[in-house]
Amino acid sequence: MNTNEATLKPTLREWLLSDRPQSRRQARLGRLYVIWSRFTENRLAVAGLLILFGLLFVAAFADVLAPYSPVQGNLRGARLLPPGSAGYLLGTDDQGRDILSRLIYGSRLTLFVVVLVAVIAAPVGLLVGTISGYAGGIVDGILMRITDIFLAFPKLVLALALVAALGPGIENAVLAIAVTSWPPYARIARAETMTFRNSDYISAVRLMGASPARIVTLHIMPLCLSSLIVRVTLDMAGIILTAAGLGFLGLGAQPPLPEWGAMIASGRRFILDQWWVAAMPGAAILIVSLGFNLLGDGLRDALDPREAGQ
Repeated sequence: MNTNEATLKPTLREWLLSDRPQSRRQARLGRLYVIWSRFTENRLAVAGLLILFGLLFVAAFADVLAPYSPVQGNLRGARLLPPGSAGYLLGTDDQGRDILSRLIYGSRLTLFVVVLVAVIAAPVGLLVGTISGYAGGIVDGILMRITDIFLAFPKLVLALALVAALGPGIENAVLAIAVTSWPPYARIARAETMTFRNSDYISAVRLMGASPARIVTLHIMPLCLSSLIVRVTLDMAGIILTAAGLGFLGLGAQPPLPEWGAMIASGRRFILDQWWVAAMPGAAILIVSLGFNLLGDGLRDALDPREAGQ
């Protein structure tokens, strides 16, 4: 049995790494195998991926993992208990609520913000950037000037202004962060499009009678995806910090939702004596942000061999 497995594994590897793939499926699987091999060579990137999987696991099974309710506490007997006391692993806050349970449920809000911002901002930036880069001329000028206007404002300041206008709440915070996040993606997509639009590959598609819309959506956008994925992954930490900043200022998720930034805000009054109330959600933000940064660096090296060789 072991001999057969040892024989099959090199055969499969040789099939994936073949210089002459016999089908598109083989070519795609071979490319994915090469990318995965480059990615797994970076141990820090694998650590970042494990942190992300851990976040997904905790968010998915929060109801099972959380030992207590995230919104109901025990004011009489469990207020501001230190970590490890009376069955509270990370201590309790000023309302007698278990901090660990609030962190576990707060991971859902963090993923909610990250996923929605990526789903909204990345496609908008990709669409604006590819249209601008392929069309050129006055269309390029108008779209890039609009992009420059958004880039002229710091992200947090613009998000604060938008949330103040729309009203506090997690949905408005997501919308505000998404509005401030798409311009860098548009810049990257435009730069990538300008390198591809005059290539022989695109010229051949154009000679075959493909419309500009078909060229942009089916041929140019897929070429921009790898750079966009890397940038989105690297921006996840900034999105988490912006959402936490809005929650800290009271403009994000509203009480009693266990949002990590709001938890830090409620614990700042006890930072000297009951440090764990603010430190535990701060540590959660640090770990998750670090995980996304490590994952983004690994994806950049895996998807761009030129970066890996430097």
